[in-house]
Amino acid sequence: MALVHLADRAVILAEGPDAETLLQNTLTPDLAQLKEGEARPGALLTPQGKILFDFLISRAGADAFRLDCRKDVAEDFIKRLTFLRVRAKVNFSLQEQELVSASWDDDSSLSENDSTSGETDSTSLTDRRFPASVSVFRHYGPTAGDASLLDEWHLLRIEHGVPESGMDYELSDAFPHDILFDQNGGTGLRKGCYVGQEVVSRMHHRGTARRRLVITQGNADFAPENKDVTAGGKAIGHLGTIVGDKALAILRIDRAAEAQATSIPIMAGDIELTLRVPAYANFSIAAADGEAGQS
Repeated sequence: MALVHLADRAVILAEGPDAETLLQNTLTPDLAQLKEGEARPGALLTPQGKILFDFLISRAGADAFRLDCRKDVAEDFIKRLTFLRVRAKVNFSLQEQELVSASWDDDSSLSENDSTSGETDSTSLTDRRFPASVSVFRHYGPTAGDASLLDEWHLLRIEHGVPESGMDYELSDAFPHDILFDQNGGTGLRKGCYVGQEVVSRMHHRGTARRRLVITQGNADFAPENKDVTAGGKAIGHLGTIVGDKALAILRIDRAAEAQATSIPIMAGDIELTLRVPAYANFSIAAADGEAGQS
């Protein structure tokens, strides 16, 4: 089982009798669906529905939640959460000594309950962004892991369509639908109000999502300096995480569908791309006609 230290991640602890109520009414994930022993994706949005902060959220004991986010924005995230707290009885603190690691194994014979997975450890949680067959876990505590495995970790994210801000999109520049939060549980589409919920709900029910995350493969290794994706010379999106000839991309899938239908190559620089929708998603690039992306 591979174990990698994620030095760019930090942990915020939200604890207090009002923690669940505040986070449920503020953040995108539906905490009623969040079980012990698992971590799920989520975001804090702007009132206009753009992603202001993204994270993995998990339960950390009675009236407490762990928010696993980018280290470089953690302090700003705490400030925004504190501003939204008003009179709620909840405190936010940065866990300075808590390291973040991830592990995975492609052996589908391993059970999630197998002791080798570390799930029996209270600081080792199933990462629900990935299929159970891959056995991906998030670890919090002294186990640092091997930083040399970062490329393998990013390749795993690419293969399963798991985006992260900074590498795949910029904060304040993407809607939850752009990164498939409507498909992977990052947005609770049936829960009550939260910041930006009205915009997300309108986009979802009207089927107006056009930018979507897809998995791409090039006919040669991608060049990091050529991340703009074009079709017929017109921009349709951009590449995010790149490992060799594989990458994640956020594209206008209606324009990608038009290009494919007319045999116009989709390019990143002089590299031709093939596109694939993540296995968990329920839209098709070929059917990007207004119905794509609806649940």
